[in-house]
Amino acid sequence: MEKRDLDKKKFPDTPGVYFFLGTRKEILYIGKATSLKNRIGSYFSSDIKEKRSELIKKMVYEAKSIEFTVTESVLEALILETNLIRTHKPRYNTKSKDDKSYNHLIITNETWPRVLVVREKDITEKFTKDQIRYDFGPFTSGALFKEVLKIVRRLFKFYDTKTPLDQVKSKMGRGKIDFNRQIGLYPNDDNRNEYLNTIKQLQLFFEGKKAKIITELEKEMMSLAKKQEFEKAEVIKRKIFALKHIQDIALIKDDLKNYKDNTKVRLEAYDVAHYRGKEMVAVMVVVENKEPRKSEYRQFKIKTLSDANDPLALKEVLERRLKHTEWPLPEIIVVDGNTIQKNIAEKVLKTNNLMIPVIAVVKDDKHKASKMLGSRNMIEEYEFDILLSNSEAHRFAIGFHRELSRKKLLK
Repeated sequence: MEKRDLDKKKFPDTPGVYFFLGTRKEILYIGKATSLKNRIGSYFSSDIKEKRSELIKKMVYEAKSIEFTVTESVLEALILETNLIRTHKPRYNTKSKDDKSYNHLIITNETWPRVLVVREKDITEKFTKDQIRYDFGPFTSGALFKEVLKIVRRLFKFYDTKTPLDQVKSKMGRGKIDFNRQIGLYPNDDNRNEYLNTIKQLQLFFEGKKAKIITELEKEMMSLAKKQEFEKAEVIKRKIFALKHIQDIALIKDDLKNYKDNTKVRLEAYDVAHYRGKEMVAVMVVVENKEPRKSEYRQFKIKTLSDANDPLALKEVLERRLKHTEWPLPEIIVVDGNTIQKNIAEKVLKTNNLMIPVIAVVKDDKHKASKMLGSRNMIEEYEFDILLSNSEAHRFAIGFHRELSRKKLLK
């Protein structure tokens, strides 16, 4: 294929999996992308040999067409890519590869199934066929696989002990189990069915069947609501939200690092404005790729406070914002304030099972940014976007407060 062939087909700026096809529509190569548009375009640069390899350059030349499948997150693209490579074994994915050294995710076939990471060469040595309930892999990047498991563990709580849970015999081991059972961090007979259901959901997730999990969870949530078990229903609701808004910024950053995609990184910045606690308001502004997205700015009148309390006002606004599941979630949240505001935001996110990085912009006595609190790497990479979003949030909040104050004065 040549670059002019690419212009005939429009590729979306979304995560997904792409397929280079040969003369007979056979799959030559499968890859994942944060942005299908950017990734596929990168194969047609003049320095593809230097950036990738002679083998990939040959594959592109041999290919006759490109197809793709859109996914809702980079994590799901990665899972789909792994499953498809395992099924189809495309020539250019498997050439010069030693799968024996790659990691697999194993779910054991035990009373209390464990989720383990095992190298392919060790699978047959450590397990019989009957001892394995599910096998996902191979996964070519060990570092990336660790990030995947961090994300998955926030969605599904599982055990990865070296010894089967019902075979720990040492006195210290038994004591640790008994203690953890008392504080609810270890399984018991009462919650075995619940744990097995979680394992079933985890397996479905790695099979690429997230929609099926969400459908089952929604039925369970409605059933609990009918029984007026609202606290349990709320827990299910939060899990559905987390599945629909998977937080995979680490995978996006890895994609950026390895392939230099021009991925859109969304920042949401928040600020509170009032006069001695009166007419208290807050705003949310959005910045993507150094550009304000003014159509996505939002205004909030603070409903729960009558006196000045900026941290609690921020808490209210974030909680109200997260109820809008139709709004896309950001990769970074920027708050105006210090450690207090940063901690408040992180607590709200944690309550909603979200792991979005929070950056706090600290101001001096002239209300100029003096320092930023949060991930140093993220601050260095997105300093312009952070400061722009913070400045926009302050401007928008002050404008909204003045507008309300004028209206009240006129009345």
